[in-house]
Amino acid sequence: WPRGSSFGENHRDAETTTMGKEKIHINIVVIGHVDSGKSTSTGHLIYKCGGIDKRTIEKFEKEAAEMGKGSFKYAWVLDKLKAERERGITIDIALWKFETTKYCVTIIDAPGHRDLIKNMITGTSQADCAVLIVAAGVGEFEAGISKNGQTREHALLAFTLGVKQLIVGVNKMDSTEPPYSQKRFEEITKEVSTYIKKIGYNPVSVAFVPISGWHGDNMIETSEKMSRYKE
Repeated sequence: WPRGSSFGENHRDAETTTMGKEKIHINIVVIGHVDSGKSTSTGHLIYKCGGIDKRTIEKFEKEAAEMGKGSFKYAWVLDKLKAERERGITIDIALWKFETTKYCVTIIDAPGHRDLIKNMITGTSQADCAVLIVAAGVGEFEAGISKNGQTREHALLAFTLGVKQLIVGVNKMDSTEPPYSQKRFEEITKEVSTYIKKIGYNPVSVAFVPISGWHGDNMIETSEKMSRYKE
């Protein structure tokens, strides 16, 4: 596991530097198979970077629990904010903004279902960087990378649309057997590397980050649960 790498730190290569103290603006599209955890990871990252205040997330956490959707609280936050902002009119691509010490980041949360590929193309074409989320859970990665899954299709679309900077978030590391399995992470990294190389990406320049979008591991700070991955 590369030293000191987290989702937040890997954004630094997504765009060139700028003059003066003005923050660099980057657009990041989040892609991947349905149920890979895109919305949960995106919601948690935005929350950790201050894009959603604590009071708001607590309100939505309570509502999610009441609706029996406690396990989807971060994705629920995105859905609720979408609905509130649009006054009930749902939008296919949501734009979320937050700032880090160096960057103004706009995350494009693109839908994962096959029938929404057209909308994904619209969102991806605006992106400087793509974050491909793959689920590490037993059977989940295999479903996503299969011919019927969207992992391959989304990665190919991103490259074809000119998004040359790629970060791969190996999500749901808490769901591997055993949890936070380094062997599983390495296995997924190897298989995804082989595929993305075929479509044109250079795997050496692609950051692979083991994360838990639900628990927040490696979203901003390096996770203690995966500190053994450091080289």
